Amino acid sequence: MFKALGNLANLGSLVKQAQEMGNRMQALQEQLKLKRATGTAGGGLVEVEANGIGEALAVRIDPSLFEKGEREMIEDLLPAAFNAAQAKAKQLHAEAMQSIAGDLSLPGLGEALAQLGNPPGPGV
Repeated sequence: MFKALGNLANLGSLVKQAQEMGNRMQALQEQLKLKRATGTAGGGLVEVEANGIGEALAVRIDPSLFEKGEREMIEDLLPAAFNAAQAKAKQLHAEAMQSIAGDLSLPGLGEALAQLGNPPGPGV
């Protein structure tokens, strides 16, 4: 019977750690909104700036593409630049998650957070 009470004490500790993690996550989201990640395509002809949570903030397109009527090229370069910015934002997010989880002792948490920066493979 007393052994079960020991498990309850561990449960309380886990709940406290989970609450602490939730508070840290909120603070992390606010910090990531202030960070910037830039993705470029076409040798810098198209540039996308995103924040650390992957929201697009700005798009810059070299005026020469408009002058030359390169609509198709712009349409090809924009997704590439967005994807590059988003990949950098995901990396910022993964690094921040690993830093806040470093002192928490939740089983498997480190491995789960490490996977945040790694996109799933094909077919996933």
